[in-house]
Amino acid sequence: MSFRFKQFYIEDSKCAMKVGTDGVLLGAWVEPLPAPLLKRGRILDVGTGSGLIARMLMQRCPQAEVEGIDIDAAAVEQARENGIKAFCSRLQDWGIGTQSSAVSVRPYDLIVSNPPYFQNSLKNPDKGRQTARHTDTLSYDELLAHSARLLSEHGQLALILPAEAEDEVRELAARYLLYCSRVTRVYSKESKPARRVLLCFEKIKIKNEKLKIIEDSLVLENETGGRSAAYSELCKEFYL
Repeated sequence: MSFRFKQFYIEDSKCAMKVGTDGVLLGAWVEPLPAPLLKRGRILDVGTGSGLIARMLMQRCPQAEVEGIDIDAAAVEQARENGIKAFCSRLQDWGIGTQSSAVSVRPYDLIVSNPPYFQNSLKNPDKGRQTARHTDTLSYDELLAHSARLLSEHGQLALILPAEAEDEVRELAARYLLYCSRVTRVYSKESKPARRVLLCFEKIKIKNEKLKIIEDSLVLENETGGRSAAYSELCKEFYL
């Protein structure tokens, strides 16, 4: 299926996980690279799928080098068709000298991921969707450890996760000297509990250095069930 955004199209027919709200939210929410890095900065999209988030960041940081990795060969093929510099690799193997990751040796200034997040739920019989949705192939601990390994000294990691995973992931991140600097809790409606959380972590060498944490919330639907004004404003560069 093809999805049309303001400046690009995304085809996702070969991907187990389709274009969805989570990916759009992360791609629109994450801060773009600062001006000094725009021309030489590097961005990695982990579990790129169709390449949606990578493509959004290519629009927002047109001079940066944006790459995507995924363990699903069909998804990698799809991402390439969508204009992404994509590679078939596990994050655990990326950038450590294996044949598949030899192309990636310099640190990244920004890593983004809409990762697998189901941990103990009933698995989908479709193997592709199972791989894309469950943490068996990439646990939170592995995601954080290898992101810390691949980030530049002042790099950032941005994630979208189930709201209930926030405390666990923030605790795990601190083990790898990744400290939370920004949190947005996402609600489908004001009357319902948060269903997603957007998290940004910064890489800091000194564990006791204090970061000012920016916390806010985002409600997706207005009273009539359409997009809220805040959601529309966040995604105005992308949604038609």
